[in-house]
Amino acid sequence: MRSTTMRRTQTLSYVRASWLGLILAALLPLSSFAEERDAKAVKLAHNVLETMGGEEAWQGTRFLRFNFFGFRLHHWDRYTGRHRLEGKSREGDSYVVLHNINTRQGSVVVNGETVEGEDKAQWLERAYGAWINDTYWLIMPYKLLDPGVNLAYDGEEAIDGATFDKLKLTFNQVGLTPGDTYWAYINRETGLMERWAYSLEGWEDDREPTIWQWLDWQRHGNIMLSSKRVNISDDSERPLGDIGVFDRLPDSIFESAEPVKAD
Repeated sequence: MRSTTMRRTQTLSYVRASWLGLILAALLPLSSFAEERDAKAVKLAHNVLETMGGEEAWQGTRFLRFNFFGFRLHHWDRYTGRHRLEGKSREGDSYVVLHNINTRQGSVVVNGETVEGEDKAQWLERAYGAWINDTYWLIMPYKLLDPGVNLAYDGEEAIDGATFDKLKLTFNQVGLTPGDTYWAYINRETGLMERWAYSLEGWEDDREPTIWQWLDWQRHGNIMLSSKRVNISDDSERPLGDIGVFDRLPDSIFESAEPVKAD
């Protein structure tokens, strides 16, 4: 899933990702997603995936839970598309959205009351945007070879005594703003993506890319995930907390707005 970043963060962030490309793939001819990729970049992308656990482990990962920067809690069934989003808006409203990211249908409860009509439609759209944005901040390295992602080797860079290989990502008819560009910095020693940079569609040509470190890589289930983002411009930290990987979760999590019981 490809996202911008938090430039449009309001009540819920609206950012998009190449997950949208997977949905659109059913509507457009395969040629629409022909990617441009060089062999070295593809090999590095496969190596990153293997370092994080491998393709089989990733495809076998069904349920993910995480808290995005302390704002929103996600429960996501990757196999069926069921998604639960809950949190508190900037206006102080407590919300739970139960929906399916494939059908874009679901239910909304705000401050304990069921929401219908146009307000419901807006909440569902916001929840979908939050899912796109937040999951990309969590699992971007697993999506380097997604349909519609152009991938190029962009040289090496020495940073704080470590050598990084840079992968440049551009996007071919996927996402809401395909003019974005991302760079994945792969630590040559660890094999992990330990920082990313992005330049967003609509930015001035002379604006420098924004760079975040991806830190605290740990194994969850059979895969590895990073739980801390640090902006190198001001050392501000953003946590991805309460990370969980599960083989099973109760259906009630995706069907009832009642509080989720602790593990």
